[in-house]
Amino acid sequence: MPHDTPLIATIVAGLGLAFVFGAIANRFRIPPLVGYLIAGVLVGPNTPGFVADAGLANELAEIGVILLMFGVGLHFSLKDLLSVRAIAVPGAIVQIGFATALGAILAWMLGWSMGAGLVFGLALSVASTVVLLRALQERRLIETERGRIAVGWLIVEDLAMVLALVLLPALAGVLGGQQQVEAHSSLLSLPASYGIWGVVGVTLAKVAAFVVVMLVVGRRVIPWILHYVAHTGSRELFRLAVLAIALGVAFGAAKLFGVSLALGAFFAGMIMSESELSHRAAEESLPLRDAFSVLFFVSVGMLFDPFSLISNGWPVLATLAIIVIGKSLAAFVIVVAFRYPIPTALMISASLAQIGEFSFILAELGVGLKLLPEQGRDLILAGAILSIVLNPLMFLAIDWMKPWLERRAGKTAPLDEAKPIGPATEPGQLASVAAPVKEDGPPPKTALTGHSILVGYGRVGSLVGASLKETALPFLVIEDADKTLAKLRDDGIETVSGNAANSEVFAAANPEGAKLLILAIPNAFEAGQIVLRARAANPKINVIARAHSDAEVEHLKGLGADTVIMGEREIARGIVEVVLGRKPEAAEPSAA
Repeated sequence: MPHDTPLIATIVAGLGLAFVFGAIANRFRIPPLVGYLIAGVLVGPNTPGFVADAGLANELAEIGVILLMFGVGLHFSLKDLLSVRAIAVPGAIVQIGFATALGAILAWMLGWSMGAGLVFGLALSVASTVVLLRALQERRLIETERGRIAVGWLIVEDLAMVLALVLLPALAGVLGGQQQVEAHSSLLSLPASYGIWGVVGVTLAKVAAFVVVMLVVGRRVIPWILHYVAHTGSRELFRLAVLAIALGVAFGAAKLFGVSLALGAFFAGMIMSESELSHRAAEESLPLRDAFSVLFFVSVGMLFDPFSLISNGWPVLATLAIIVIGKSLAAFVIVVAFRYPIPTALMISASLAQIGEFSFILAELGVGLKLLPEQGRDLILAGAILSIVLNPLMFLAIDWMKPWLERRAGKTAPLDEAKPIGPATEPGQLASVAAPVKEDGPPPKTALTGHSILVGYGRVGSLVGASLKETALPFLVIEDADKTLAKLRDDGIETVSGNAANSEVFAAANPEGAKLLILAIPNAFEAGQIVLRARAANPKINVIARAHSDAEVEHLKGLGADTVIMGEREIARGIVEVVLGRKPEAAEPSAA
């Protein structure tokens, strides 16, 4: 067996060091992705010691981007995408133009050509898919109005970058670079003889053809494949089918239609979300999504030369200012101009205050076409690393700024100008003025006392909630999925919108006056945080939680849960009761 195995060495070194430094970062309450970036710097060519294969690392990272966008598509419908087009499309276009102009000004100050300024500015204008989605997922914002706007904004940016990648080779000669480079020819490249508008037309036609194929053919074929494989009863085949569809559609979209891998994967997930098996598909692909997204951050770290911070001091700071301050300020002004609440504008501004994978692709293409000097690529890499590291701090900053800005806005803006948003309203029906405050600000505290707090309204929580409703026991539900919240409100069930692990959200459920806390969420670590909050607020509250293993049972009981029910035990108990001829009805709720 050969011992020269660069793929294995890259994966082992990347994941191993990412785990070590991610754990250290987490110990010091720093986001783990900072540790992943440091791991990449250590295995990169710019530091002594072991050097991983950068080419392989980039390809592995691309798989992570595909799987991550596929997962987002699983929780994102075409209706959601169209619902935010009024803000996402003009907002992304204006923000790209503003950031590109700032980058071009910096390039002019550095003595670069017009073409270099254009490429440099475009690279600074587009946010990283992985960083933005990871931030939204950690804060459980993907399915909120703010999350949909951010994802829609990201998709428009990706489409704009796909168009830029097609146009740059055709326009390189006009912009002062090399007309065409053989190394960069692909199905994305079109002959310069088509002319500018010809290239744009063909590109848009390809994107439109891809969308039509996915909506007409994929909408029927993908769900059918999933249901067929599910009926075979093989979990292995089902997981393989999910991965094959995600990667296959992404690769086919890039090669046949000129659409980016990320966008192809997103549409595959969005089409698959219409299947009843979409939740299972998301669960099966989650471990690989997490592992490969870590490799993305490692690959970014490998590209970074720490010594460039010294040799390019003020240009690096200027680049970082454009990314973190210029882009954020532009996004904030645009969202506020569309009369969205201050917290929404702040969250989108923080989400976009970084750059990533498309920036690297543009930089490499620009250098290859002799448009961008190598110093420009170094500045883009330095700006990406530093902005990714600072991005979690941006979210902390907006949490600090939000109350002050809301007070200022409250003094200057009349209440009737508040814009009702979110799925809590039906089409053609206006929400109350307080609707955005309820979603984006601290939720109002419930008037219930002696009630039950039900956290999570999924497969288990919905059954528990139905039983509580039948027995007329007072209860409320804490949930963060907009679709579920809308259904609960239609059914007349009181809700608190948000993540129960958040102190403001949990306080709104009045745990001091509650008798019972039911944790129906499957995440034992998050449930443990909620148990601690409940015990601190009300030592006498009765806490019931769910678990999937003996270790999780011990973990939750150690934190103060009174009763922890493990699903596997209840299923076994129900089966035994049926075998022994007892009443099977007792097993039905547990089996769910």
